[in-house]
Amino acid sequence: MSLSLQNCTVCPRKCGIDRTKSAGYCGASDRIEVSKVMLHQWEEPCISGTDSKRRSGSVSGGSGAVFFTHCPLGCIYCQNKDISRRTCTGTVYTVSELAEIFVKLQSDGAYNINLVSPTQYTAQIIEAVNIARQNGLTLPVVWNTGGYELPETIEALTETVDIFLTDFKYASPEAAKFCSAAEDYPEIAAESLAKMYENVGACTFDENGMMTRGVIVRHLILPGHRADSIAVLRKIAEILPVENIRISLMAQYTPEFLPDAAEDAVEKYRKLRRRITSFEYNAVLDESERLGFDGYSQERTSATKKYTPDF
Repeated sequence: MSLSLQNCTVCPRKCGIDRTKSAGYCGASDRIEVSKVMLHQWEEPCISGTDSKRRSGSVSGGSGAVFFTHCPLGCIYCQNKDISRRTCTGTVYTVSELAEIFVKLQSDGAYNINLVSPTQYTAQIIEAVNIARQNGLTLPVVWNTGGYELPETIEALTETVDIFLTDFKYASPEAAKFCSAAEDYPEIAAESLAKMYENVGACTFDENGMMTRGVIVRHLILPGHRADSIAVLRKIAEILPVENIRISLMAQYTPEFLPDAAEDAVEKYRKLRRRITSFEYNAVLDESERLGFDGYSQERTSATKKYTPDF
């Protein structure tokens, strides 16, 4: 596929904008914008590690996270909305400078290079990873995505990405339309997930339990969407062999990130203005166990801003 920014079709929005002249649907131009670079301690244990698995000699260990500015989705409850919206800005880097960041994270003791919301910069990232590898980068590269990816874009990442850390947000087109203005999300996410697995295969781990290759599928359980969450799990189990991937079920939804409670928004988002219940979460966990998934779950106390990086 073409990853040209002059008629951008890198994500399913296919806005066709010439990003060398103006921003696309996602808000990104042809300049790489980064909001934060950090050793991230709060990803899944096989990505960030645990206190008992920090590499000796590392200051703090963790996943080498690069948070890119902008996003093709724009979910109404996004916890990273300070960096993901069209009007947000980040620090501009060249491709060569981005490659330097990757190598620096490796020297700082990162377990991997974790590209957060990277889709809009796919072409530049492929080039940067190639440069970084020529300059000594040996870490696995993680594509940390909302799951709204074209299979052709995933195919273009075959030689670049080792681990796909992807969301599968919705089984219902109605929920996808309401929450992310992306009615086609369920179909697109299913197609791209199959391609991700085709690219990297079954999960593999090093001697410390850190993932070196594979697919982790995240799902954030939303209040009032228990049935949709169960449908998501069943869809994933139809697409991929559950024993060869990892699932990550998240309880961290919080209504604090919804649009301000202006009078016209109160009723519109009423069903989402609460945290999930124990009943909702446990029902989804039970279905995950029934289907035979292996992976990770969160305590409901994770439903707080505490685990959102300060951008």
